[in-house]
Amino acid sequence: MAGFETYQEYQRIEDYDEDSPPGEEDLLIHVPEGRGDPWHHIKNLDNFFTRIYHFHQKNGFACMVLSEFFELVQFLFVVTFTTFLFNCVEYDVLFANRVVNHTGQSLGPLDRNKVTLPDAILPSEQCTERIQGNSWIIFLLIMAAIFWVYRLVKVICNILSYWEIRQFYKKALKIQMDELCNFTWQEVQGRLIHLQREQPMCVQKRELSELDIYHRILRFKNYTVAMINKSLLPVRLRVPFFGDMIFLTQGLKYNFELILFWGPLSLFQNKWSLHPKYKRAANRQELAKQLSRVILLTGLVNLLLCPFVLVWQVLYAFFSYAEVIKREPGSLGARRWSLYGRLYLRHFNELDHELQGRLGRGYKPAAKYMNAFVSPLLAVFAKNVAFFSGSVLAVLIALTVYDEDVLTVQHILTAITVLGVIITITRSFIPDEHMVWCPEQLLQCVLAHIHYMPDHWKGNANKSETRDEMAQLFQYKAVFILEELLSPIITPFILIFPLRSKSLEIIDFFRNFTVDVAGVGDICSFAQMDIRRHGNPQWMSEGQTEASVYQQAENGKTELSLMHFTIKNPHWQPPQESSVFISHLKEKVHQDAQTGPSPQLLLSEAPLCTSLLSNESATGPDNLLASVLAHPVLTASGLPGRNRRFVSPSSAASAAASVLASLSSSQQPHTSRSRSHTLLPSRQQHDGTMYCSDYTMGDSMSASDSRMLSQSHSALASEFASAEMSLHAIYMHEVHQQKTQHASGPFQASVPMRDLSANSAQGPQIQPAQTVTLVAPTSGRLGGWAEEEEDEHGDEEEINANPVPDQTSRGSS
Repeated sequence: MAGFETYQEYQRIEDYDEDSPPGEEDLLIHVPEGRGDPWHHIKNLDNFFTRIYHFHQKNGFACMVLSEFFELVQFLFVVTFTTFLFNCVEYDVLFANRVVNHTGQSLGPLDRNKVTLPDAILPSEQCTERIQGNSWIIFLLIMAAIFWVYRLVKVICNILSYWEIRQFYKKALKIQMDELCNFTWQEVQGRLIHLQREQPMCVQKRELSELDIYHRILRFKNYTVAMINKSLLPVRLRVPFFGDMIFLTQGLKYNFELILFWGPLSLFQNKWSLHPKYKRAANRQELAKQLSRVILLTGLVNLLLCPFVLVWQVLYAFFSYAEVIKREPGSLGARRWSLYGRLYLRHFNELDHELQGRLGRGYKPAAKYMNAFVSPLLAVFAKNVAFFSGSVLAVLIALTVYDEDVLTVQHILTAITVLGVIITITRSFIPDEHMVWCPEQLLQCVLAHIHYMPDHWKGNANKSETRDEMAQLFQYKAVFILEELLSPIITPFILIFPLRSKSLEIIDFFRNFTVDVAGVGDICSFAQMDIRRHGNPQWMSEGQTEASVYQQAENGKTELSLMHFTIKNPHWQPPQESSVFISHLKEKVHQDAQTGPSPQLLLSEAPLCTSLLSNESATGPDNLLASVLAHPVLTASGLPGRNRRFVSPSSAASAAASVLASLSSSQQPHTSRSRSHTLLPSRQQHDGTMYCSDYTMGDSMSASDSRMLSQSHSALASEFASAEMSLHAIYMHEVHQQKTQHASGPFQASVPMRDLSANSAQGPQIQPAQTVTLVAPTSGRLGGWAEEEEDEHGDEEEINANPVPDQTSRGSS
């Protein structure tokens, strides 16, 4: 990537026709005067749409103001409480190392030896003298006060901004604050698009699309996802004795964004425009040297501030996690999606709540997969350590029950606490005796939700190397805390050395992969999800892409992102190249469905399949996934199906294709262009049919499925949309694997392409016996459900029904 000749073949990507209609570049829109609101011509739509999104996700004005207030209080508490502990407590008295002189005459001989908390706290005058006599403490307090005043001013400005957005929701979008929790983001987004037609917020474009709004909210995020996808950011480090390790923390990510996007010396001259000099190849060497100096300066500033940031990190971690570790020592052994994993697994144009909901659904199968790996030697060692520790702990507890004065013995409470922590930790290494070893199926279940998986994981799920790579995406919470504590020390060196060496590559990346979209500004060209310019032939883009290896997105991110965005935004009209790819994908699904098992058979086995992968009962969308995920298990083991039927041998690709083709097989005579994922179970009785409905999808209701009747249309729509995307992810990964392993096999032959004008013709149909009665999408669109008529403001939308615990943002609304 370093050679200049490497980049001569790449040119700046032109604007897309659908974003800049002919004659609209110079369009003048009359803005009526005298209106009382300020939302007609908004200069910084990026900031405006982002604030609207955060206002919705953070549950409105009151919650946001309280959060800002308590952040100020938290900082003030940490500083004052830490200063008090260091300067106002007499620890010799508190630890009974020095006798306290009690002068009370009525005290008995035993009472005179008691130490109370007031005895260990210094008087205010003496405490003040200690603080004033320590110049280092005074300097730190002055720095903390300056930062707190800065935060206070920023909070006041934020509150004024929140109030403006509150008024916009009430007056422009007609959404009251007490009803905000009942609106999903897709509904809010639909009202924004409708408002643009009546009251132009953006004067450069006559109408806004869903993609325009996503581009403005995720402009910088899409760049970051693309750089992670192309392995441009130096987050993979080679550590002696440990090999390659992923290191990406909040502090390091903050510095990346500061240098590249919004800092005073960043590459962007404003929030929506890359500086023109970075778009020219003539001065790339000079710009690379300039960027190198900026990175060096930032690294030196980080090095200078390292002691202060490190102290803050330690104090904040102590106050945040000490009580949790004391109460639940096993919480350190819990896992979380790493920051690198969130960027690696993120689609282009995927909002935070969409990503959080998707990773939340994949949490349980990912945890099961990671916990399936046990060391027999370590398990034997852990059982014996737990036995000895438990024996000692039992004796100490019995003694304290017999006589509570045992607690006054020195270090008894410490011993009880430490033994409890040891027992909790060692039990985490002891495998569950009821665990079933099926790593391939578990990893396939993980893939269904996270959508991305390296090629070499396929067939190697039982190897420790695969688990170690998965651990980079799904790390221990203890590892996360340790990385954040080490971040102030390691971040300066990453900036000064690895990142500086990539200055030229970064300059070339922003020049080659930046496109100016009319009415939107400069965005990452990968975010356009253009199959022709960034598709990968190994991911069903063969014959449709002109991209070189350098221009192709890795791991099929362009194709999968296009599918995800189309399913999540059913009203979005994709450009021609994307529509052709979607049509090609649908035809390929129908073609492979011919060799797949019967959809009725797969869906009828869904409860059994679910029981093999989970202890919980499945709902309708879960049944769709379970029927495909566990199908290879049934094939390999020859388990009998319902009514003594056996599952015929087939791959996961054909099974996924069979279900997907069934979702889009039926056509209604008068289907409008809009469609919805609103699929409610039918109450009608059907013989021998698992899923039937007159205009929605239903099933022969089980006890658990009956709960879906009480769910809202949007919640159920989100579940089925997620299941549909998961099936597409499984299918495309399977086809990709077969393309790479069998270059001359049947999957290498591509389905004949058709013009968009011919897309109204339906692809190959599955047999009537395999048909599941569902409303089909309009031609050229991804998905299998038609949309009901919506009101004048809204789109039918999806939500994330399974938010991750401890997540403050409302991804489910």
